[in-house]
Amino acid sequence: MILIAGATGQLGGTIARRLLQAGRPVRVLVRPGSDHQALLDLDAELAFGDLKDPASLAPACRGIEAVITTANSAARGGEDTVESVDRTGNRNLIDVAAAAGVRRFIFVSALGADPASPSPFMQAKAASEEHLRNSGMTHVILRPNIFMDVWIPMIVGMPLANGQPVTIVGTGARRHSFIAVDDVASFAIAALDHDAAANRTLVLGGPSAVSWLDIIGIFERELGREIPVRHIPLGESIPGLPDVVSQLAAAFDTFDSPIDMTETARTFGVTLTPVEVFVRRQLAVAGG
Repeated sequence: MILIAGATGQLGGTIARRLLQAGRPVRVLVRPGSDHQALLDLDAELAFGDLKDPASLAPACRGIEAVITTANSAARGGEDTVESVDRTGNRNLIDVAAAAGVRRFIFVSALGADPASPSPFMQAKAASEEHLRNSGMTHVILRPNIFMDVWIPMIVGMPLANGQPVTIVGTGARRHSFIAVDDVASFAIAALDHDAAANRTLVLGGPSAVSWLDIIGIFERELGREIPVRHIPLGESIPGLPDVVSQLAAAFDTFDSPIDMTETARTFGVTLTPVEVFVRRQLAVAGG
């Protein structure tokens, strides 16, 4: 039995659905009142609990061979903070899983996780990684680069749909290995049983590194027209988006993050999604 924490989110939900559709027994950790009907319809076993409540995690981990957690505080609010979820909550789940005899624990972290990071979120990710390494369980840490499914629709797709110019923080010329959520899910699923994943940290990216200017160029070629773009300085907010998005977008314009995925993709049998393919799919869905 596999326990998935974060199964009502985009990545966790993708992992859960694919495992269930493949006939794997899956238990999902969900909070009362969460939207989990689709998982129930696929015959997922439900365990009601919360990372902030260690007592609720013990029944969820009972009889579990492997845990995959994608849970984080990014899309939450109120009592769900970086400290309560990404730091303390992850620690709670790791400790309870270890005590329950879980064989393998797969933790979805993020590229840039570092105890010295200026970002509390990245600090918490790094702390959770270290706690997992010291847990005694066989562990797999996934550090994906920027999710194209999240960032490309938000930065380019939304303004296009609203007839607005695309706003880029800084130059937009820094190159990053954007990765598809579905590809991260493929690595997480492969890591459940693959010996090469045991006790490793896997840095994940897409098949090539592209900049925001490259991505806009892809949209222009697919649409057959020029897209209006405006650049704002680091520190200024992108209209209509939370400040945290603008802050991260500004950070992306201070470094490049190309990742050579040739060997990792081959080892785990994952065919990576090019940004061009992702953009075409997005435009097809949008009727573009």
